[in-house]
Amino acid sequence: MSVEKVAIITAGGSGMGAAATRRLAQDGYRIAVLSSSGKGEALAQALGGIGVTGSNQSNDDLRRLVDLTMQRWGRIDALVNSAGHGPRAPILDITDEDWHQGMAVYFLSAVRPTRLVAPIMAAQGGGAIVNISTAWAFEPAAMFPTSAVFRAGLASFTKLFTDTYAAQNIRMNNVLPGWIDSLPATEERRASVPMGRYGKAEEIAATVAFLLSDGAGYITGQNLRVDGGLTRAV
Repeated sequence: MSVEKVAIITAGGSGMGAAATRRLAQDGYRIAVLSSSGKGEALAQALGGIGVTGSNQSNDDLRRLVDLTMQRWGRIDALVNSAGHGPRAPILDITDEDWHQGMAVYFLSAVRPTRLVAPIMAAQGGGAIVNISTAWAFEPAAMFPTSAVFRAGLASFTKLFTDTYAAQNIRMNNVLPGWIDSLPATEERRASVPMGRYGKAEEIAATVAFLLSDGAGYITGQNLRVDGGLTRAV
């Protein structure tokens, strides 16, 4: 008898998080979703899963989701850490408070659920985590300052996490989306992409699903650009 796989998705009520939720449910995962708007809870219920309306900046809300998931299914095989939007301003106009908010939105939003889920994965023999990051993590743009800074930090966290947990069969990777159709479209942005189009949220979801799958079982600690060629690694 095959084991039922279970996935938690944070910030799963809209955009790429919601697309990942739908894709994983389609792939046979039981799903548990956190979102602040209530949309994630409704989506999870429509897909036969469970949801919590709350914030990925709240340890209590995250604990509630993890506890409900374990009570319902007794395991967690996959964690997808998505995020909302943090402060934006000219680089020296960003206040201390805004930098702290950026860290909460873009960095700690992945650290907090990982802290809760990794021990569960270790006890059951493994699991996989995917953080939805940004194409600008390593080639920062002035339009996304707090995102670029703290998602570069997330890349370092991912490598350090891998050093410790890869031996326990827990993988972590980052997906780095470029201009995706869940964002407002402009011709200037579209023209900046070598493929000449915005990516689809469903394409990000498919990448997330692959990185969580057994087919990606030897991939960990990586940052995968999914941006139509907008940025190129050296």
